[in-house]
Amino acid sequence: MSQSLVIALSKGRILKETLPLLSEAGIAPLEDVSVSRKLIFDTTLEHIKLIVIRATDVPSYVQYGGADLGVTGKDVLMEHGADGLYEPLDLKIAKCRLMTAVKKDYKSKTARIRVATKFVNLAKAHYADQGVQADIIKLYGAMELAPILNLADEIVDIVDTGNTLKANGLEPRSHIHDISTRLVVNRASMKMKHAEIQPIVEQLADAVQRRQL
Repeated sequence: MSQSLVIALSKGRILKETLPLLSEAGIAPLEDVSVSRKLIFDTTLEHIKLIVIRATDVPSYVQYGGADLGVTGKDVLMEHGADGLYEPLDLKIAKCRLMTAVKKDYKSKTARIRVATKFVNLAKAHYADQGVQADIIKLYGAMELAPILNLADEIVDIVDTGNTLKANGLEPRSHIHDISTRLVVNRASMKMKHAEIQPIVEQLADAVQRRQL
């Protein structure tokens, strides 16, 4: 009899792009997760359940054993750390870039700048590497407002098409990291439930490879 597994999925765009991949691996929720208010979902495989949570919470759920596997962005893993996690697979979905952005025609007038971002650790590392003195202001959304209202000189944020920046009079400046979605696995689960987890990793890898052909 198969041991039970819990897979933690990230809300939003990542969820929409993850579900078809899981379906190719034979794992599909028994109800529409996009409209249900439930947080735990049964699947087509009796021993596997899905939970749908914030992307930033996925590493914690997997690290501390609330979930055996998880799907989240590389940005989250780099920002919050990935201790106690295996990262066996790049799912190559929800691709984007972590970048700095500024108002058009912006020129720094001081040696020290203010930067608004939710990626505090990544921003600190980036500006330290550049030898730039930066005061980091943590925000949780609407980063584009910060330069417009003179709260910050620059922002560090995820950029997909760049249309939101353009619509708010900003432009990307420095590329920090390419971002995609990763599968992570709890280290203890990988050992104790290897017979259940390894086929999922392999089936997802095959699904990702087929999409690249």
